[in-house]
Amino acid sequence: MLLPSIVYIVALVGVPFLLAIAFAFSDVTTGDPSFDWVGFQNFDAVFADGVFWRALRNTLVFTLVSMVLIVLFGKILANILVADFRGKWFVRFLVLLPWTTPVALSTISWLWFLDSIYSPVDWVLRQFGLIDANVVWLGQPGTAMASVIAVQTWRLTPLAAVIVMAGLVAIPRDLDEAARIDGAGFWRRMFEVTIPLTLPVIAVAGLFGAIMTFTDMTVPYVLTRGGPTHSTDVLASWAYFRGIEGGDVGQGAAIALFLFPLLLAGAVAILRAVRRLEAG
Repeated sequence: MLLPSIVYIVALVGVPFLLAIAFAFSDVTTGDPSFDWVGFQNFDAVFADGVFWRALRNTLVFTLVSMVLIVLFGKILANILVADFRGKWFVRFLVLLPWTTPVALSTISWLWFLDSIYSPVDWVLRQFGLIDANVVWLGQPGTAMASVIAVQTWRLTPLAAVIVMAGLVAIPRDLDEAARIDGAGFWRRMFEVTIPLTLPVIAVAGLFGAIMTFTDMTVPYVLTRGGPTHSTDVLASWAYFRGIEGGDVGQGAAIALFLFPLLLAGAVAILRAVRRLEAG
């Protein structure tokens, strides 16, 4: 029964991973696919490149900030969506749209929202007197990274909300009613009942957000193509630029492989935290 699943995983994950390892230790380029062993030369070249270290720092900032915001807004949204109100199914459908819409398509729409001339975001901010002139959201290092994080948060918050909703629905009503009878207000029930019981689920939502952000290059690529001056380049996008657009498949594979130990360490840490929370 498990054989089809094993074959599928090996074909989809195992083979490309082994090819990436082989390419990382070779001099393969898009113009010359011949395989010659070069040892750690690709890794030496990558580690000597200042852009790699900047992309690594950007990746960590992009992932950590996005993960915190995704979990925070996902929790808030989940609390709203589990409430009983008219039209809640339609609202749930609308909330899921950012996640179900193809990433490239939804990100392209944000190019218009953040346009330096026609941005409706700037128009709204001007109406409230928060800015005097249009902000070049994608043309300045600070605002470009903030924009990329905001779009990633908008895209993955619905997924986190659905995961947290599953945890909220599983909480016995008796516990909440008992807390009400004891005189606990909304915030006390939130921090003493709801959050402790849903912490494992919240951690899982954070894990999904971290994995999908850490390995994502679509949002930075579509919005800024890593610019300006590599300020939004992440490891995934830099591996693409170096390996595919730059033609150096070996160095691109070396950069991509660097994602694996970092992602594995982060996933193991979060899963261990989930186990402790479930055990406690």
